Amino acid sequence: MRNWRSLVFIPAVILSCAMLGGLFGPGLSDVSAATSEDDIKTSVKAFSKVFDLVEGNFADKVNPDKAVYRGAIPGMLRTLDPHSSFFDPRDFQLLREDQKGHYYGVGMTVAPRNNKTVVIAPFPGSPAYKAGIRPGDLILSVNDKPTDNLRTDEVADLLKGPKGTPVQVTVSREGSQAPLSFNIIRDEIPRKSVQDAFWLKPGIAYLDIEQFNENTSREVEDNIKRLGEQNFKGLILDLRENPGGLLNEGVAVADRFLQKGQTVVKHNGRASAEKPYIARHGNGGREYPIVILVNRYSASAAEIVAGALQDHDRAWIFGENTFGKGLVQTVYPLVENTGLALTTARYYTPSGRLIQRDYANTSFFDYYYRKDIETKNLQDVKMTDSGRTVYGGGGISPDEKYVSPKGNKMQANMIRGYAFLNFTAHYFGTHDRKLVTKEWIPDQGVLSEFRQFLLKEGIQFTEAEFTENEAWIKQQVRREVFISVFNIEDSRKMSVETDPMVLKAIEALPKAKELLENAKKMIVQRLSRPGKD
Repeated sequence: MRNWRSLVFIPAVILSCAMLGGLFGPGLSDVSAATSEDDIKTSVKAFSKVFDLVEGNFADKVNPDKAVYRGAIPGMLRTLDPHSSFFDPRDFQLLREDQKGHYYGVGMTVAPRNNKTVVIAPFPGSPAYKAGIRPGDLILSVNDKPTDNLRTDEVADLLKGPKGTPVQVTVSREGSQAPLSFNIIRDEIPRKSVQDAFWLKPGIAYLDIEQFNENTSREVEDNIKRLGEQNFKGLILDLRENPGGLLNEGVAVADRFLQKGQTVVKHNGRASAEKPYIARHGNGGREYPIVILVNRYSASAAEIVAGALQDHDRAWIFGENTFGKGLVQTVYPLVENTGLALTTARYYTPSGRLIQRDYANTSFFDYYYRKDIETKNLQDVKMTDSGRTVYGGGGISPDEKYVSPKGNKMQANMIRGYAFLNFTAHYFGTHDRKLVTKEWIPDQGVLSEFRQFLLKEGIQFTEAEFTENEAWIKQQVRREVFISVFNIEDSRKMSVETDPMVLKAIEALPKAKELLENAKKMIVQRLSRPGKD
């Protein structure tokens, strides 16, 4: 089962990250006009008149930046499509950090809790990790500036700074009577888009791509080489919750598994001719079976990879319908360190089906939080290389459906209340961390302590609910304890190895192998027919 803690933030991640540009544009001067010059002048004149009236007569003083950059421009973009977006200086900086794959700071994940900021986990090997910051620590101040009532993003900004500069972080920790202060030297913090690959069982590799930034294809290559691709008998490629990112990196990853010369994706727009992206390097004949894991939060470049490998019958797609984000955003840097992500084209898979889901006559809320994920355009019917039917207009439909069990009310309450993170911090206030090994599993004594902790925290449940959720609770406690005692990487590996969807995906590898073999036979038969190319 995927990390439930991350699922709380998935809708927000889709909202912000699914709109990241696949291309970087040179500037607005290169955008062709859609309307006549007279129409533009008339519209600008009307806007100026309205703005003058507002500025001169509104009850309070008008902030021009707020009115234009946070009001007028975003309002205009919302009338176009769900993914065109304006970035203020801070958001534009975060966008560039995401795409570059690194920033400068102390290296830890933080989250809000009761008007304070709590450490979710320091990154392995980061300055925060080396200094001794632990999951569950409450950040009281940064460089003597109290963090009470500061937003989490404001605290994160305080922690960032130039490489080599010092920052003092003061925390409160369960079991420590006095606050603890850490003097940390900021450093470059890599944002890995590809988590460390490992063997699920002999010959079966697991590779998790979390997003597509400037380093993704290199990280994929490094992980495959580290394991030794010559030993691959199968690959589980995890694209769940992957919001996408850079187009060229999605193309490069798909290229890595396709045959040289095969089409990866195509896009065209009003101001640009259709452009195909072709696999330039190919897989070098290494064609082991691949199962790709997707869900409703797999979007954009993740859908390009899944769609390309599905259309060429290279991989078995396993999970839910993907998000359906097939619009190309070109990012235009503007003045004052702001930026504009403008939709300039649409993506089409190699077979020619449209990835984008219909967004006409629907609200932004319904578009992002839709309940019906089985949508498809029955008029957009295409065929894979071997002749299988696929549909466009609703993301990428899996070859085999798998829906993760939905959480219940008690689970949701514990996640929202950071029950496992808080309990772990409390638990190690009185228990020796050195007694936890990688074989450790919560026993009934630990579960009893956890039950009492929930009651103390005011999380309501019945004994029947606790019993019903006991297996899930043990798994979540074990995961959080692993983060605290070892690191987030060890916790992730343990979670993946016990994930029911991953275990089912391993069972689906023979289907991926059969798919690949059938596709080869069909292509040979097609090429051998008289009069056929």
